[in-house]
Amino acid sequence: GLAPSLVSGWLNTLRTTGNGGAAYSAVAGTFIQLHTGDPGAAGTSNVSVGSTTRNSFIFSSSSSGSALSLGTPPSAWTNGGTSETLTHISVWTASTAGTFLGSVALTASKAWASADTYTQLTLSAALTPQSA
Repeated sequence: GLAPSLVSGWLNTLRTTGNGGAAYSAVAGTFIQLHTGDPGAAGTSNVSVGSTTRNSFIFSSSSSGSALSLGTPPSAWTNGGTSETLTHISVWTASTAGTFLGSVALTASKAWASADTYTQLTLSAALTPQSA
């Protein structure tokens, strides 16, 4: 799901300036981290041991004003020496530290052994419903 910091930032743009409303700054970068279980509310739980690297990616332009899809996929990850099962990803604003934007469960878990590679080929985000 979406991180509270992201949702609060978006919602606060709807408030008037005099009542604490503020512009939400565009995210400077987007990075995916791999997980072996639910990343939790802070995005820091169950981080993959096979690779702790966050790889950058780019969303394509929104379609019909409601959805983003993966435009430039991240580079492949290579498992550095453990056997585990990938189940989730988290999305961040930086390759280290940064702001947690949200997480999602993989459509299907992926067994990942030492020296295997993993590539995230699809990712989308949508805000629905919209008025007609």
